[in-house]
Amino acid sequence: MTGPERGATRSGPADRATVPAGGAGRGSSRRRRRGQSGDGEPVVPDVAFTSYYGRPVLKAAPWRDVVPTYLFLGGLAAGSSLLGAGADLTDRPALRRTGRVAGLTGIAIGAAALVADLGRPSRFLNMLRVAKPTSPMSVGIWILTAYGSLAGVAGAAEIAQALPPKLGWAQRALARLGRPAGIGAAVIAPALASYTGVLLADTATPAWHEAYRELPFVFVGSAAAAAGGMSMMAVPVDEAGPARRMALVGAVGEFVAERRMDESMGITAEALHTGTPGRLMRASRALTAAGATVAAVVELLSPPRASSRWARAASVAAGAALVAGSVATRFAIFGGGQESARDPKYTVVPQRERLERREGAATDSASS
Repeated sequence: MTGPERGATRSGPADRATVPAGGAGRGSSRRRRRGQSGDGEPVVPDVAFTSYYGRPVLKAAPWRDVVPTYLFLGGLAAGSSLLGAGADLTDRPALRRTGRVAGLTGIAIGAAALVADLGRPSRFLNMLRVAKPTSPMSVGIWILTAYGSLAGVAGAAEIAQALPPKLGWAQRALARLGRPAGIGAAVIAPALASYTGVLLADTATPAWHEAYRELPFVFVGSAAAAAGGMSMMAVPVDEAGPARRMALVGAVGEFVAERRMDESMGITAEALHTGTPGRLMRASRALTAAGATVAAVVELLSPPRASSRWARAASVAAGAALVAGSVATRFAIFGGGQESARDPKYTVVPQRERLERREGAATDSASS
């Protein structure tokens, strides 16, 4: 049997009343029996949540540190494909090229990181033997496969156009397939950007599970900010307008979703704001806010000054900050979830709160 130490109260040390100085007298013995000394100081030590043999209540997810890398690269690839498809339809060749190549590169490296976590490529292939709609992992593998195939064709078409015309019919076929493949990848891109949030929230890890409502939206906003930032660094300022606007929308969406997530998570939000995850989360917010602010200034001043040297430097700096902020977000959420699984407090306290809510609802129902 696991749980908090014997003697821990349900409400915790913060709910104990204290006796004012000089308040000893009538009722002081009653206060002492409740765990108070005569001078108002609590005599019961603070509750320390632990378990027998010092083992956690839950086992942390057996995922390696390459997993947050995959979380980031999958989102970056998804947002880049959306930008690439839009640029293709609106005749922005530099933005189209960056979006397609970033989509291909991001999903290729991200898939390699996922396979590295699985240990053997055959495990990835084995998951394609079945399709289970009720499993976020199974659905995610099929989303990744479908997106990767289409983004691969679109990226290869872009690379083939940059090569000398020596491939003959293969080069011409890729050129014709580039647009439909790019549009197809863009259609699947929102699912790719959000399914990882659903996957994390579907686990028993407290900090992830308690954030199940907002976590997919946090990841989508972070993906949009990263993809916009990447294109801002690689594309001329006068052609990067859609990238700046996507980055701004993504940054605002990420901030709103994170704020609501903090409010809904209860005590498990502590795991995202302490230690290394807390430092990463603060860095993420600072970098994203700075990048979005500079991107907004560049957007407001363009196109009259879009070609100026300072606008180009500001666009590159803002894009780098947005990308770095997205990386920090993924590592902070991943690390905070793992820490919440190791500390029994984040498992026991939410369970007690849910039990008290059910008991309160049953009492209200019976009294009515």
